[in-house]
Amino acid sequence: MLSKLATAIKKISPGQRQIIGNTGWLFASRILRLGLGLVVGVLLARYLGPEQFGLYNYAISFVVLFSPLFTLGLDSIVIRDIVRDPSSKLETLGTAFVLKLIGSFLTFCLATGGILFLRFDDNLAHWLVGLAAVASIFHAFDVIEFWFNSQIQSKYGIYAKYSAFILINISRIFLIQLSAPLIAFAWLVLIESLLSAVGLLIVYQASRDNVLAWKVSIKRAKQLLKDSWPLLFSSLSIVIYMRIDQVMLGQLASISDIGNYSVAVRLVEVWYIIPMTLNEALFPAIVNLKKVDPEIYAFRIQRLYTLMIWMAIIAAIIISCTSNQLVKLIYGKQYIEAAPILSIHAWMATSVFFGVARSSWLTTEGYLVDGMYVNILGCIMNISANLLLIPRHGAIGATMASLLSAVGSNLIIAVYSKPIRISLRMYAMSLLVPMKFFKKSRSY
Repeated sequence: MLSKLATAIKKISPGQRQIIGNTGWLFASRILRLGLGLVVGVLLARYLGPEQFGLYNYAISFVVLFSPLFTLGLDSIVIRDIVRDPSSKLETLGTAFVLKLIGSFLTFCLATGGILFLRFDDNLAHWLVGLAAVASIFHAFDVIEFWFNSQIQSKYGIYAKYSAFILINISRIFLIQLSAPLIAFAWLVLIESLLSAVGLLIVYQASRDNVLAWKVSIKRAKQLLKDSWPLLFSSLSIVIYMRIDQVMLGQLASISDIGNYSVAVRLVEVWYIIPMTLNEALFPAIVNLKKVDPEIYAFRIQRLYTLMIWMAIIAAIIISCTSNQLVKLIYGKQYIEAAPILSIHAWMATSVFFGVARSSWLTTEGYLVDGMYVNILGCIMNISANLLLIPRHGAIGATMASLLSAVGSNLIIAVYSKPIRISLRMYAMSLLVPMKFFKKSRSY
């Protein structure tokens, strides 16, 4: 057995070993974020209670609504372009950095202006949103992380960002022990963003690169925006789809509803680390594989769909069947109203896991506009369903709205979009995998 394993390891090419190592680093970092973030998040939720924890999540969600403006859909585009043309590195990084800075400024203006309009007399909400909005400015330095990811060297970006993450979470625990006010935790959001930016600059300079060598090109900016605008609108639709329910709960229901809803969403979102990490690690290899061997590329895309979908189904079954026990054990009886929300929201994982896999395929195939249409329609349907269901059913209504819009948007767009029909067919083939195993077992 050991000899066979040693032989198999020897057959792995250097490139494959690099991909495996990079994936390992990404998984390890995400597991760290998942574990530490969940533990500290639970402590924070228990400390603040549904009311203040709801306001905290309301403010964060409000700023996140505008986050596509500082990402501009550039993440995968920058990585793709550097992989395709390494000589464009300095111009691509410099131009993307400036574009993200401009987007961050727009985010700050819209977020602070919006909260003043919606909650004119809520000074605490103004501060919470303002600090989170300032934090978005430092995300422009994430282009450094894109560079390391494009070189399948994610560990360097992980060193920088996770050092800040660990330090800030230790600080959150310290503040809880000191019985600090809510505003202190909002300041930590800003400080974490600043420390992450500084860390990325340090590791970039340590790799014998220099940010001062970056170049800015109007022509390059136009090309980046031309390629990324479908992803911008898609990500805007996705973010609104994922976060608007918490904002609308704050406007149409109560802040404590946001607290219970946020707890349920958090317990489901911890599973999202799996598809996102796989996608981030494998995306550069998928782009190259399409050029090298289209047949193997198609096979691996289908296999990725199958893996994602069945992980989501298994996770949804486990979470929905144990929702009461999970909420009581992790967050305590004060959040027991989150249990029925959790049992329904768990099935959102099937849509999210599928969406992550499909995003890689649509991006690689150049069908970005089709994916954008799905996301925009899903966003519109979600807002409409929230307006109808939240006043009647509160947080459970928001959950039902998310599920209905996720399914409906895909089916409607598939009527006229061939790429979406193909992706749904691949989805159906993945669902039928257990039937194939069942037929094989009956044949013996």
